[in-house]
Amino acid sequence: MDRYGLIGKILVHSFSKKFFTEKFANEQIEARYDLFELPVIAEFAELVQTEGLRGLNVTIPYKQEVMPFLNELDEMAKEIGAVNTIQFRHEGGRLILKGFNTDAIGFENSLTPLLRPCHTKALVLGTGGASKAIVYILNKIGIEPQYVSRTRKEGVLAYEDLTPEVVAAHKLIVNCTPLGTFPKVDEMPQFPVEHLTQEHLVYDLIYNPEETKLCRLARERGAATKNGLEMLHGQAIAAWKIWNAVR
Repeated sequence: MDRYGLIGKILVHSFSKKFFTEKFANEQIEARYDLFELPVIAEFAELVQTEGLRGLNVTIPYKQEVMPFLNELDEMAKEIGAVNTIQFRHEGGRLILKGFNTDAIGFENSLTPLLRPCHTKALVLGTGGASKAIVYILNKIGIEPQYVSRTRKEGVLAYEDLTPEVVAAHKLIVNCTPLGTFPKVDEMPQFPVEHLTQEHLVYDLIYNPEETKLCRLARERGAATKNGLEMLHGQAIAAWKIWNAVR
């Protein structure tokens, strides 16, 4: 039986196993999808030798750390600088691992129907691997991104820099941090939600819980909100196509 799976450090929040298990059952595909928690990325080298493994998804915090273990990178993944999908193929008895980024595909397809003319600038919360795909797509579709993190540095604002004027100028907010993910649902980035208006759109990449604290407070301020479930489904379908392209 072919095997697929997800690697990350803590995976109790993940819906990927449920998504693929249901897909395999509905489409009568002889395959299974497992969750592989890796305390350190060094364990990846042994994992890829698992019999029957045909492809992997990658989540926090390994979307950048996994890249040195790969033989090839898709052009989009190379430009983004992060990988969330790994394709396995065999050539002359040698295993070739190629990295892709389907987060970008899932994000673009789920975001674009929500955009309005006022959404010309975005605040991107977090600077990890997930944020790289988001910034890539924002640049692609003509929205000016601005990174925000806990620590101010070149090209990155700190949360205390988010004055009413800054928030007013950036009508799209994208949370790429894990803050608020189940089970720590009372957490959220230090974003000043009191500055949000009805023109704002808050997109949270988190999908478990269905509504994060950030999205709830934003909705109460009149802002439009979106969670990451549609993005997850979109990137998963794109990953499945990549895994099967080598057959």
